[in-house]
Formats: sequence, structure tokens, C-alpha cells
Amino acid sequence: MDLADAERRLAKALAGPLPGEVAHALLASSPRRGWRPGEVPGASRAAAGLVLLYPDGRGAAGLVLTLRPESLARHGGQVSLPGGAVEPGESVEDAALREAREEIGADPGAIRLLGRLTPLHVPVSGFVIHPVAAVAMARFRMHRSCGEVEAILEAPLRDLLDPSSLGVEHRILEGRDYRVPFFFLEGHKVWGATAMVLAELASLLRDTGGRP
Repeated sequence: MDLADAERRLAKALAGPLPGEVAHALLASSPRRGWRPGEVPGASRAAAGLVLLYPDGRGAAGLVLTLRPESLARHGGQVSLPGGAVEPGESVEDAALREAREEIGADPGAIRLLGRLTPLHVPVSGFVIHPVAAVAMARFRMHRSCGEVEAILEAPLRDLLDPSSLGVEHRILEGRDYRVPFFFLEGHKVWGATAMVLAELASLLRDTGGRP
């Protein structure tokens, strides 16, 4: 899928009903304590995540993700979207662009915002992620924030949309068996909240009503 086609499809899909509740549930780990599909607790703090479509240099669309350092107390070693907490006085869009500038060196002036995906409550952190879809109008020189980002990943969008990228594994945590769905992208298993957001993105691009 080329970048122009991806942008057209996503902009059109974002103007209609969002499939987030269904898509999130399909990629949610099970059991997922403290989470109910579609629930956004009023006391939760807002966070923004930038779902950035990016040109790969040959006209095809890619997706920018970050690998978090293992040393971080929360979500260490996991793949995530560029993003972070919404500060007082900021909009979700402002926060997404600011965090992307800080984490990957994104130029806000080179990014076109397309709209918001479905908010997602993350019980372990107490945040509600507000994913913001956007497209980079041209490639830019990325550089990572050393304290927050171990590596910047450019995942081809075609890989996200390839059914063979989906997998499931079981993990034993505190003596309990968890079913963990994931996307396998750029050599990494993308699971948890990031995978749930990407499931909605894939559904919107395919117009599948929630299925990634």
C-alpha cells in the first residue's frame, strides 16, 4: 500500500464509526485485569500516542514505532508508539506532536494530522491513551531520545496488514496463565496496548469492522 492510498483510506475511515472496541478486544491479553472494552474511567490521566504513517523512500507506507529501554520501570523493553502524558493546557494533538519531536526528532511542521482513533484505558499505568493518526509529508532525519527510546523502528504497513504477522503466545506471570496476542514487526513482538491500537489501525485501513 502506498502512502497516498493509506492516507486516503484512513482519513475516510476516521470520518465514520470507529471499530476500536472490537479491534482492541481481539488483541487484548487475556485475562486483562481492570479493563473492559470501551470503558474510559473519568479519573484516568490522558496520554497521547502518535500513529505516524511514514514514507519509506519508495512511495510505500511505513509506520514509526519505538523500542523502550529495558531499564524503564514501566513497559521496559516493549514496542510503543511515540507519545506520552498530556500536559496541562495541551490538546491531545499538541502532546502527540511534542512527544514525537522529543522521542524521535519529528518535525511537527512536516506532519499532517488525520484524526483520532478510539481511546484506550491502560489499567497498569492508569492512563487513557488517545491515539492520533497522522502522516509525514516527507522523510525526515530521525534521532532518538536516549533516555526514553532504545531504537526507532520503521515497520512497513504491508507487514501490519499481513495476516501472518499475527501470533499468540502464553506467558506465566505470578503463577497465572496469560494468553498474549501480538503482531510480529521488525523482529519484535508488539503486544499490549500498542498492539490493540494497531489492530484498530489495520481494521480502519482494511474496513473490516474491527478485525485486524
